[in-house]
Amino acid sequence: MKSIHATTLLALLALLLFVPPYLPTTLVNAGIQMLIAALFATAFNVLAGQGGMLSFGHSAYFAIGTFATIHAMNAVEAIAGFPTPLLPLAGFVGGGLLGVAAGWFSTQRSGVYFAMVTLALAELLHALAPHLSGIFGGEGGVSAMRMPAWGLTFGSSIEVYYLTLFWAALGIALLYYFTRTPLGRLCEGLRENTHRLGFLGYDVHRLRLMVFTISAAFSGLAGALLAMSNEAANYVLFDMNLSAQVVLNAYIGGIGAFFGPALGAAVMTFFGYAVSDLTRTWLLYQGVIFVLVMMFMPAGLFSIGRWWRTHRDRHSPGRLGAVFAGWTCGCLLAAAGLVFLVEMLAVVLAQDYQSLLVAGQPWPAVALFGLNLRPGQFLVWLAPLLLIALGVVWVLWVGRRWAALREEYAS
Repeated sequence: MKSIHATTLLALLALLLFVPPYLPTTLVNAGIQMLIAALFATAFNVLAGQGGMLSFGHSAYFAIGTFATIHAMNAVEAIAGFPTPLLPLAGFVGGGLLGVAAGWFSTQRSGVYFAMVTLALAELLHALAPHLSGIFGGEGGVSAMRMPAWGLTFGSSIEVYYLTLFWAALGIALLYYFTRTPLGRLCEGLRENTHRLGFLGYDVHRLRLMVFTISAAFSGLAGALLAMSNEAANYVLFDMNLSAQVVLNAYIGGIGAFFGPALGAAVMTFFGYAVSDLTRTWLLYQGVIFVLVMMFMPAGLFSIGRWWRTHRDRHSPGRLGAVFAGWTCGCLLAAAGLVFLVEMLAVVLAQDYQSLLVAGQPWPAVALFGLNLRPGQFLVWLAPLLLIALGVVWVLWVGRRWAALREEYAS
C-alpha cells in the first residue's frame, strides 16, 4: 500500500510540475488557489482530524499569516536584502505566535467548549481588525509588491505558481512527517482518550497547545502564500466564512485520512472556480455536496480509493470499475435534474421575471441551457423530477447489485 501511495504521489507531483506551463493563465491561477486551500485544509486536519480538536476559528491564523507576509513584503521593498521566496516564513511565524497565545486559552477546554472558544477568538479579531487600520489597513486593506530575487521577477503567474507549489508541497510533507513523530502519534491519544494520556503521565494541555501551535503555524504559511499571490490583504479574511470553508473542505475530503482534506480542498476550490462564473447559486450546490457526502460517504471522497483497495483482491478491476461507473452515472443523472430544477427556480423567482408576469396571460418563455422553455407548462417541471428519480433508482439498483456480489463472494 505504501508503494502505491508513493507512486500516486510521485505521479501527482510530476503532473503539478510539468503540466502548468501549458495551461492558460486562468487555470494556473486556479491551481495556485487549489494549492493554498490544500495546505490550509491539511494544517487544519492536523488539529481536527489527528488531534480531535475541531476549530471554528482557523481563519484567524490564516489571516495573520497573510498580513504578516504583506508587511514583510513592504519591509523588503523598503529595505531590501531579504529574498522574496523566503517571505512565506513570516506568515509561518505569525501564525505560530498567534497560535501560542490563542491556543493557551483554547486548549484549556475540549469538545464543544474548545470549538466555541476558537470561534470567539476569531470573531474578536474580526471585530478589532477594522479599528486597527495601522496593521490591517481598514476598509482598503494592505497591499504590497513581489520584489525580484534569485534571477526571478515573480511578475508572471507561472513563477508565483511554482513558488506556491514549493511551499505547499514542503508544508504538507512536513505535516506528514509530523504525524509520524512521537508527538504526532500522541495526537491519536488526544483524539481517542485524553484521560488515559493523563494517567500515563503526559501533560495533556501542553500536548494540545503544541499541536494547536503547529496547526496554526502552517495555516499562517498558507495565508502567506495567499499574500504572495494576491499582493494584498483585507480584514475580511478574519470572517467566519473562511473558517467554515476549511471545515467543509476537510470533511468533504475526509478527515480520517491525512491527504483527504487536501483532496477535498482542491476539488471544492476548483468547483468554485469553474461554477461560480456560470451561476449565482453555486454556494447552494456546494452545500448540497457537503450534505450528501456526510450522509452517504461520511469518510469523505478519499474513501473511494480506500474502497477500491479494500475490494480489488476479491473482485476484478473491470467489475469494480463497472460498479463505480454505475454509481457515477446515477449521481450525474440526479445532479442534472437538480441543477435544471434549481436554475429554473432561480430564474422564475427572480424579481426581474416576476415583474413580467401578467394575470391571465401565459408565463413568458425562459432561455435556459440553450432551450426556450415555458415555466407555465407542467412538463418543464416534470422532466427534472424524473431525472432525479431515475438517478436515485439507478444508484439504489447498483448498490443492491454490489451487495449481491459481496454476498456471492462471501458464500
